[in-house]
Amino acid sequence: MGHPPAPAAPLAAPAAPAARPQTSGPSQELRAALAAVRTEVSKAVVGQDAAISGLIIALLCRGHVLLEGVPGVAKTLLVRTLSAALELQTKRVQFTPDLMPGDVTGSLVYDARTAEFSFREGPVFTNLLLADEINRTPPKTQASLLEAMEERQVSVDGTPRPLPDPFLVIATQNPVEYEGTYTLPEAQLDRFLLKLVLGLPERHEEIEVLRRHSAGFDPRDLQAAGVRPVASPSMLAAARTEVARVQMSPEVLGYTVDVCRATRRSPSLSLGVSPRGATALLGTSRAWAWLSGRAFVTPDDVKALAHPTLRHRVQLRAEAELEGVSTESVIDTVLASVPVPR
Repeated sequence: MGHPPAPAAPLAAPAAPAARPQTSGPSQELRAALAAVRTEVSKAVVGQDAAISGLIIALLCRGHVLLEGVPGVAKTLLVRTLSAALELQTKRVQFTPDLMPGDVTGSLVYDARTAEFSFREGPVFTNLLLADEINRTPPKTQASLLEAMEERQVSVDGTPRPLPDPFLVIATQNPVEYEGTYTLPEAQLDRFLLKLVLGLPERHEEIEVLRRHSAGFDPRDLQAAGVRPVASPSMLAAARTEVARVQMSPEVLGYTVDVCRATRRSPSLSLGVSPRGATALLGTSRAWAWLSGRAFVTPDDVKALAHPTLRHRVQLRAEAELEGVSTESVIDTVLASVPVPR
């Protein structure tokens, strides 16, 4: 999301509560805690407020995230700082062409002392799994994440082993270097709740980055940067329960479906949004409404989440690409063409 088009811009800063806000004590407390997470992360990461909001939404929806950005825009630092602010465990896997599925999920290891096989957990057994440069590993290893992402478990030798809760895969891609990479298939892309684009920082943000480093900031020492836990997994679970109670009127439900169906009729697209994508847009819109202090979803919530939720679920026609059409412009056109309920 980095610096997304206008419809996605509100993600950078949640709006003040609108009419009919949630007024119960727990909601205010939970929203304040998650707002504090954004503040904590900004102590280490400069200028990526929209991406931070997107990751919080993914945690509230129990969805996975695809991070796209050139090297050096703090993708890894963002994940590490988020886990520190939420007291979550995080592990990082550098995906390479020789990485095997067992290197991710774990495998059975023979113990000579007991003459038995025991299961050795892989890095997937964590809360936040940073799959770095996921498109550099062959499809067989990419597919090893599918069960973990969808079923939140790993099956080895016929035995299912549940993953921790929360569990979130945050996969990164380099958008400018494709040599020696394996494009993620549509079926796997569709399992990512959001695709967040981290752009290069503005001049004043880059100056702030250099100022912090010149003052002694060490990205490997988050405690020295003042990052501390401000929310917990139990608070996150309570927030999810409240998000599930956010209402969506029949008119807004219809609007959400119409937006997704319009992508299937777009002449610029060879692949439109699936029903799973419509369900994802429902979930992210509810989470955004809750973060904004409302117990109901508005069409503006749907518009705000349309780009990050749908941009990776559509596929351009070859002739549209040659004409310079982008998925972002197609989604903009779809949002402009679908009537908004009053």
